[in-house]
Amino acid sequence: MLGSVRVEGEAVDDGLTSDPASTEGTGSYTTRSMKTATKLPMSIRETPQSVTVVTRQRLDDQVMTNITDVVKNTPGLFLNYSSGPGRPSFTARGFDIDNIMYDGLPSRYQGWVVGSQANMAIYDRVEVVRGATGLVTGSGNPSAAINLVRKRPTRDFQLNLEGSAGSWDNYRGQIDMSGGVDQAGNLRVRVIGSYQDSSSFRDGEVIHRGLIHAIGEYDIGPDTTLMVGATHQDDFFNSFWGGLPLSATGAHFDLPRSTRPSYDWEDKSQKSNTVFGELTHRFGHDWSVRLASMKVWQDAMFSGTYVYRRPDLTLTHSAYQAAYDEDQASVDLYASGPVTLFGRDHDLTFGASRRETSTGTQNYSGGGLLAGNVDMFDFDPASGARPNFVPTTYSRNVITQGGLYASTRLNPFDGLKVILGGRLDWYDYDNRTAATGDYKVDAHKTVYAGAILDIDRHHSFYASFTDIFQPQTARGFAVDTDSQTILKPITGQNYEVGIKGEYLDGALNAAIGLFRIDQRNRAFVPTDQSGCPSFPASSCSTAAGLVRSKGIDAELQGAITPDWNISLSYTYTSIQFVRDTNPENGGKNFDTDMPRHMAKLSTFYTLPGKLDRLRVGAGLNWQSRIYNDNNGANFNNVAFRVEQGAYAVADLMLGYKISDRFDLQANINNLFDKHYYKAIGYDIRWGSTDAYGDPRNILVTLRGRI
Repeated sequence: MLGSVRVEGEAVDDGLTSDPASTEGTGSYTTRSMKTATKLPMSIRETPQSVTVVTRQRLDDQVMTNITDVVKNTPGLFLNYSSGPGRPSFTARGFDIDNIMYDGLPSRYQGWVVGSQANMAIYDRVEVVRGATGLVTGSGNPSAAINLVRKRPTRDFQLNLEGSAGSWDNYRGQIDMSGGVDQAGNLRVRVIGSYQDSSSFRDGEVIHRGLIHAIGEYDIGPDTTLMVGATHQDDFFNSFWGGLPLSATGAHFDLPRSTRPSYDWEDKSQKSNTVFGELTHRFGHDWSVRLASMKVWQDAMFSGTYVYRRPDLTLTHSAYQAAYDEDQASVDLYASGPVTLFGRDHDLTFGASRRETSTGTQNYSGGGLLAGNVDMFDFDPASGARPNFVPTTYSRNVITQGGLYASTRLNPFDGLKVILGGRLDWYDYDNRTAATGDYKVDAHKTVYAGAILDIDRHHSFYASFTDIFQPQTARGFAVDTDSQTILKPITGQNYEVGIKGEYLDGALNAAIGLFRIDQRNRAFVPTDQSGCPSFPASSCSTAAGLVRSKGIDAELQGAITPDWNISLSYTYTSIQFVRDTNPENGGKNFDTDMPRHMAKLSTFYTLPGKLDRLRVGAGLNWQSRIYNDNNGANFNNVAFRVEQGAYAVADLMLGYKISDRFDLQANINNLFDKHYYKAIGYDIRWGSTDAYGDPRNILVTLRGRI
């Protein structure tokens, strides 16, 4: 009998980043490790929830330059423009996504109000976990967690340049420089800058996006690394709020896609400044501790209009101006590593976190309904003068949340992993403007439980359960003539079972899962606002009783061959009222603005042999119909259904490698010039509006590496 043999070695220093899960330079559509679901490093197969990783290669192939591009192309996520063309919101499994994570730190997201659209130039990958994610985010909706993982500095010097030009005067440039400062490579820095100047298919629309980003890493010792960085982002849109109105009978106007229903004086100016840092220390026996923090200052000024129909059925514009400032701070400290129990190895993570969000709103008078009538078929954006907006009321609220959490991956026997986790949260909402409206939740418990059972060497069965809570400040209808109630917290449970597959040594991943989400006390704004003392200045909400979302999530991502990458997915989601304060709602769909069925495909193939400098790719996004029913009781007694039928949008990608350092790529989006609405209205008076999808367009990108 031979004695035990111990093999030791060191990871190969390839000059790349310090992030072992980095996808930059891998050319892959998948990854071998992610932490977003539980903070434990696990592969996609080992994670007992539906997960997707959008790698750097896929971001480049589809030229995803901001987070809206990512959401549009990520399995199971829906990009919703019902609040206007410049105010997108994100949904998954029927619920709004209200948390965006940055290197694992959760941040409140209100994209339709003040949330800036993250510029993808600075990110290595996007990790997405669908369903409830209360273990890592604390409060939130049981929709999904989107974790943006930043690029890290490289040890070897590199300079990457990128320039794009496309339809509607769309020009974009980017520079990405990285490398070691000292000879030993202990100090590494990376600087990234980008700027976009673009119009759109809407006449006279202007878009500017600017970014400057710097990040540095310093190895304090062989086991300790300090990272610090800062980002400045400056975005401008001159058409962001109202979309196209419905006709007086509730039908689509079928206006030209180039119609811009806003005035030239309208604008949305948004600035975001972020500083962040991380200190990591590696102990013996594979244990490590990580302290991370982030501070964000966001400022936005909105001046805009939406089309409004008067009772005599004539159209005008309603103008509005407001300034928003939102400061967010977060800190997270956790330790993780292996433990041995009953002769078997297990993994453990435990930590604490704290978040604070301070939001201020400056309202302006001087807006409201503008004089004169509007003919949408003969509208001149230069015809209206800017109202004399005057600052009036100012409000501020502060939300703080602290949490303690722990998770463990147990290995009771070969082929079975059991993941258990728990979290305690303390939540405080402080209305700094008025003496009423404060809200607290003490020591709320969140539970996570999952299991992964290997069926064979390629397939595993998984099951998971977690719950989540969402404190809310929405006001209900008046209890008496002088007061309104604050709705109770939203609570929910998330159940999921499925099968995952891993092939070609992890290069290709597949999964199919069934999910069910039960959510109680969710705020819902009914059409009938009679009895609401604050309407029309603000709407009242009701607790929606029990709402249930259920469906199927299926996905294939990775490499079929070394030259053929693919991401293919199908999602079915049904979300309905089970019980409601209005008995007639039982069994009805909760939100018909979102499709029940979605299928998404992205693939790229490098030709063989002497044609290996060429690559071809294709994309396809298909969704089932969306619709809105209106019984007409709230305005003009006109009942109608407005809808957008099922449609598919196809894209084509062509690439040519000019040399080892330069690459040329052309992306043709909406190849067959499909005419469709990406969002539809629900009222002939005001509110949610029609928004066209982009017509056929082309973008040519040249990348160089020096």
